[in-house]
Amino acid sequence: MRENVRVTTDSRGEYQELVDEISELLGVPATLENRDFELIAFGAYDSEGELDPSALDPVRTRSILTRRSTAAVRTWFEGFGITRAAGPVRIPPTPEAGVHRGRICLPVRHRGVVLGYVWLLDSDPGDPGPTDPQLDAAMRVTARIGALLADEAQHGADLSRELRAVLTAERGWQADMAVAALRTALGSRGDGPYAVVCVAPWPSADPEDAPSARTIPHATASCTVPWGVSAQSLAALVRLRATDTLTPANSAATRLLERARGVGAGADGETRATGNKGGAPEGGSGDQLVQGTQGAARDTAVAPVAAGIAAARVGLAELAPAWQEASAAARAALAEPRFGPVAEWSRIGPYRLLTSLPPDTAHDPVVRPLLSPAHRELARTAETYLDCAGQAARTAAELGIHRQTLYYRLSRVEQLTGLDLDDGEDRLLLHMALKGMRL
Repeated sequence: MRENVRVTTDSRGEYQELVDEISELLGVPATLENRDFELIAFGAYDSEGELDPSALDPVRTRSILTRRSTAAVRTWFEGFGITRAAGPVRIPPTPEAGVHRGRICLPVRHRGVVLGYVWLLDSDPGDPGPTDPQLDAAMRVTARIGALLADEAQHGADLSRELRAVLTAERGWQADMAVAALRTALGSRGDGPYAVVCVAPWPSADPEDAPSARTIPHATASCTVPWGVSAQSLAALVRLRATDTLTPANSAATRLLERARGVGAGADGETRATGNKGGAPEGGSGDQLVQGTQGAARDTAVAPVAAGIAAARVGLAELAPAWQEASAAARAALAEPRFGPVAEWSRIGPYRLLTSLPPDTAHDPVVRPLLSPAHRELARTAETYLDCAGQAARTAAELGIHRQTLYYRLSRVEQLTGLDLDDGEDRLLLHMALKGMRL
């Protein structure tokens, strides 16, 4: 099972202290990243108390400012064997790739599993740099970091299981017990306003392949759950700054959408650049190394994916209804591009009701003849007419057809369905069926 490392606010100070300890031991700046190359802590050590400007090459600067590295950076450094190494690995400078200073990588392992990396800036030419005994001492500190990361990974896995249990439990005592278990696991983090985000469909069917909550802005827990007949979806519990804003939830949803489309971070579905082992990525420019595969991934055809955000809540008692709202908003965004790619429950209008209806609602026997592929254009005409509140001139303009053509098509719709488009209830039935088909 893949371990996802989640760093809590309480533990972040411990990581910072350990990174500072390594910086003091070796006399060089140190940076700690998890194995997905996402920043956990960094030290700006300098013997005179000021940061050496030469330490800030483009790759290190981007890692510190954005708290993550690109796929190309990750692939390039992994080409030096850091994922398999048990001791320090020296990586030479490559200015054309944006790496102006050499690196020493100290793999962070726990029971043989790599959980992260401590990065050191290598010495200038002529400077012997850290001695072997100093590096051995630093590796003993990385062992302590590894144990802490392993504890965090186990805690994060527990949160995923407990969140999934809440979202999939039947109503009654099972749901109450699941909520109580999650509340205990979250502690004080379970208090205050939050929103639930749903991304559908999530590309992996493996429930353990949810991204670490630490890598999602404002997320406290995340998991994958069944959605629809065969697809999976991802749920994230996102803390809000206030009950009247969903900005953090929108930020989290955007990050998750990037992951689902293959643009996000690392092992959770990212498309990586192909680099030359031990050298700069093919093509060689520093921009390619820093920018990674962002542009290429966007050009690749991907299946439709959308995110939904539930109305804000306070406390965990209404987690299950919030999940229903978030998944309904995601379905609406997939059905109606004007809602997406990130849709809020409060803004999907009639789809708040339509998504709560049984899946076969659109298959009403009266409307079924209109829904065959042969009558696709008639169905589009009827839906546009109803969207335009029955205004013929506006509908004809929207469709780009003559008004007489519109009248002919509407008469064919009435013949096929037996409905009277001058009757309000018949219009309602037809409109609901046509909208429901999109879901």
